[in-house]
Formats: sequence, C-alpha cells, structure tokens
Amino acid sequence: MAETLRRVLRLLNLLQSRPVWTGTELAAELGVTTRSVRRDVQRLRDLGYPVSAEQGVGGGYLLAAGRALPPLLLDDDEAIAVAVGLRLATGGSVGGVGEAAVRAMAKLDQVLPSRLRGSVDAVVQSTVSLDGSRDVAETVSAETLVDVARAIRTPERIVFAYAKAYGAESDLAERRAEPYRLVSAGRRWYLMAYDVDREDWRTFRLDRMGPVRRTGWRFPAREAPDPVEFVGKAISQRPYPAVTKIRIEAPAETVRARVPAAAATIEPDGPDACVLTAGASSSDFVAFHVARLGLPARILESVGAGVDLQRLGRQLLDMAGERPGDAGGQFAPPSP
Repeated sequence: MAETLRRVLRLLNLLQSRPVWTGTELAAELGVTTRSVRRDVQRLRDLGYPVSAEQGVGGGYLLAAGRALPPLLLDDDEAIAVAVGLRLATGGSVGGVGEAAVRAMAKLDQVLPSRLRGSVDAVVQSTVSLDGSRDVAETVSAETLVDVARAIRTPERIVFAYAKAYGAESDLAERRAEPYRLVSAGRRWYLMAYDVDREDWRTFRLDRMGPVRRTGWRFPAREAPDPVEFVGKAISQRPYPAVTKIRIEAPAETVRARVPAAAATIEPDGPDACVLTAGASSSDFVAFHVARLGLPARILESVGAGVDLQRLGRQLLDMAGERPGDAGGQFAPPSP
C-alpha cells in the first residue's frame, strides 16, 4: 500500500511538471506497465484531481483545471518560492491579498520542513521594498503573524509582551489574550482579541508585540463585535484627544477610496452622503484634511479640542500670500 501511494504521488508530480504525458512515457518513468498507469490515474481522479485523457496524435494524460483546487505537490525550490511570496504579500498593497496570504502562510508553515526555513528566512531578510513609507520599526515578523494566525484557527490562548505606544522599548507589559481576528489597515497589522486580565475586547498592533507563546489553553467562543468596525474605531478615534464628525456630500464608497482606513471610519448617510469620524490632536487637523478632498462638507460634532475654522482659514490665506476679499482666493497670474 505504501509503495502504491508513493507511486501515485510520483505520478502526480510528473503530471504537474509538464502539460501532456503519454501512457508509455509515464510507465517508463514509474517503472510499471501502462495498465498500472491507468489504475493510478483513476486513483488520482478518485482523490479529486482532474486528470484528462486525450486520444490521437499529441494526446495523452494531462492535469486539467477543475471546479475545486486539489492538494498540490511542491518540490523544495517551489516551496521556498511560495513561502517567500506569501511573506512578502503580507506587506503588499493589493486589497485582500494580505489576509489570504497570512492564512496560507500559517498552513504552509505547519508542514514546511525545517531544512527549508533557513532558506526562506535568508531570502526574505535580504529583500527590501522600493516603498520606503514603512518604518523598519513597524515591520511585523512572519513568525508573529503565523503564530497568531494558528492560535486563531485552533483557537488557543496566547501570551506576549506588549510595548506601549509612547513608552520606552523596554517598557513592556505581559498580556494574556484570546485571539479572534487579524485585521490589516494599510501596511499595519492589528489583532482583535479578548484581553483576559482586563476582561474586555482589545486591539493590539502586531509590530508592538513581542514573541508570541501559544499556551495550548483552548477557550470557548465569545460573542464578539465586528472586527473591522471595532479595530477601525480603535485606531482612528480612541487614542486621540479630539474626535470630529463631519458629513460629506458624497457616497461612502467614494470617500473610502480617498481616505485611509486607519485614518477614519466612514458610514453611509443615504445614497449620496456619508459621515466621517476621525480622531486627531485637534479638530482643526481633521477639518483641514477633509477640506482637501474638495467635497461639500459640514461639521456635525467635535469632542475635545474644538475646531476654529475661521482661524484656520486665515492661516491658510496668510500662507498663500492672500487676504480675505481677494478674487476667489486664487493666485493672480503673472504680468506679461
């Protein structure tokens, strides 16, 4: 039985290596008869692999596209390439790919041979991105992503050291949490988890987390808030002294396309308007950036440091070298 299984896997590897094989070629490669090849092909079909047989000149066996994705066999080089690609994809800018990459990376890491891990680490560590917008200090290790993702899937309680937002690097506190979801916002990763000691839901930035220890302690499912809404509010409002609500005369999707998810929460207010809620050091800061969108808007509420639009307007006019009453607030064209 073991020999048959090895032969079937070898057959699968051959079918993946090139488009078409004749029965005679496969029999020679496997050291069996063409009758055995036909039986092994049927075994693959029974396992869900769409192996087709085409008659005539140029025909033979080929691995076709199916309705479901069957397991794939990867050699060492292919496994390294996939693992490296998944790690790099977690920091990419293609919408939705980062989350899928983390799930796939957790599955691959579970079965990746230890002899290949060093090669994967070497390639990733020697690769840099042309996009310099990401601070090295904010980089999340692949090990942290994988450990958290696997703990979510189990699910099991985790323990980790967590750095405060404005504390020293050595200012760490141990946290015990029941992980629920990973959420990506721009180029940052956040964990939504139930904080065991604080007995409440919390948001953790992964780049501030120390090594994650999986305890093996299983926990029952809790009623949880929506991860996207919860994390969105946590990172765009709660850390700031001033929170401002502004109604914008534009559909929510239009505004979301122009405002980073980590900067504000945006809720529809009818089909042609939305309400933006954002936190900052002062409401003037939020008003200024909303004004830059060039869309009709009105402040609904400001909590904390108040907004002084007249002062802000005068300051902007002064910066432009203009005074109230100038024609349209436009720069005058140079004299010919």
